[in-house]
Amino acid sequence: MRARHLIDTLGLQPHPEGGWYREMFRSGAQVQCTDGRAPRAALTSIYFLLEAGRHSRWHRVASDELWTHLEGVPLALWTADPALRTAPAHVRLGPVDDHGTRPQHVVPAGQWQAAEPLAQHPAGDYSLLACAVAPGFEFADFALMDAAGDEAAALRHHWPALARFI
Repeated sequence: MRARHLIDTLGLQPHPEGGWYREMFRSGAQVQCTDGRAPRAALTSIYFLLEAGRHSRWHRVASDELWTHLEGVPLALWTADPALRTAPAHVRLGPVDDHGTRPQHVVPAGQWQAAEPLAQHPAGDYSLLACAVAPGFEFADFALMDAAGDEAAALRHHWPALARFI
């Protein structure tokens, strides 16, 4: 019930990677990217909500992304290098605990990322996060993993348990 309340109250919309989002800030300052992209806003920020049993699909962004847990259950955030040369790793985002859960994590530009709320947790049935991107987010800088592509084939072969995020 809290997840539905947040979706309605915050005016969240479906995100192509899964979950719900709404842009909350777009800097008026522009920065020149050094990788050939056109100038971008210096910083953008969104609310992002994933309901229990849902996930964020494997995707990458051409800018650094800072994830911050706001409320709800802790979130497993998976990351992998752009060429999937090493095993994907995950961090737990949520309130600080003795098991390594922390409220923030940065995904460097170009890395693959996927996420899911941790199931069966007393904090609820959703994870609400803020994601800040610098240089600012543009959908032109966003790519979902192609289910028929080489990266998806490598993921299915080497780490089949993580293929569910494709």
